[in-house]
Amino acid sequence: MDARTWLGLEPTHNPMRWVLPVTPAISTPGPFLFGGCALGAAIAALEETSGRPVIWATAQYLSYAHPPSVLDIDVTLAVEGRSITQGRVVGHVADREILTVNAALGSRELDEAGVWVERPEVPPPEECPRRPPRLPGVESIQNRIDLRLANARSWEELEGNPMPGGRSQLWARMPDLLDLSSGASLAILGDYVPFGIGQALGRNGGGNSLDNTLRVYRLVPTEWVLLDIRIHAVANGFGHGVVHLWAEDGTLLATASQSTIVRLVPPGTTLASLRAARDGSDEDAG
Repeated sequence: MDARTWLGLEPTHNPMRWVLPVTPAISTPGPFLFGGCALGAAIAALEETSGRPVIWATAQYLSYAHPPSVLDIDVTLAVEGRSITQGRVVGHVADREILTVNAALGSRELDEAGVWVERPEVPPPEECPRRPPRLPGVESIQNRIDLRLANARSWEELEGNPMPGGRSQLWARMPDLLDLSSGASLAILGDYVPFGIGQALGRNGGGNSLDNTLRVYRLVPTEWVLLDIRIHAVANGFGHGVVHLWAEDGTLLATASQSTIVRLVPPGTTLASLRAARDGSDEDAG
């Protein structure tokens, strides 16, 4: 299964328009469309339409799309050069804009290459404890991504126990999508700055993404991706950070950077109260 199928992205008779049915399987427990899935769908649509691989793509999240709505993805290829295409996407539900994406796609032959960031030393995924969904029994994307705590706090030990240096690591895979070597797949997994904010603060919670920028370096086959999450700062109710995405063989696949609205769970909050708040929520704007 490729990322396009995993997401449920569908073509239409118009080659410049795609549709993404918003299902619980690609949504947060909120429930609303997971930001990484929205960016991943936009990247897949741009790649299919242009015939070129993504180099970078940046999304601005404007509003929430709730199940069972349908996200219309309109593609514009603004400039098509010999090796690079510049494009954009507008994703909307009816007349309500959900996100905008700008991107460059293409490839060039150049022998010189290098990587100047270091992958952290962590145990392999099979030796790391699993991170279960926050709300067991609630259908969401959390049930489709296998997360292992490589160097991070569990739900139970996080409160009042921040990660040193604002840095944490997760192993991640999508069991139905065994090869994660695509821009769309990495966009889904890159949306973990909110996780890192909770880890950095030592607080249960995270945030809602305002944006997400994916920069793809090199794609190699891998079942697991190591998410090396580095929080730069939290101030004025917003958090900022970056995720380095590494293949199992040590290849740097991509980076993802985000700014988020920080939302924290009050200490002592129970799973029952979280579920009640989830079932009674009706957020419509970012």
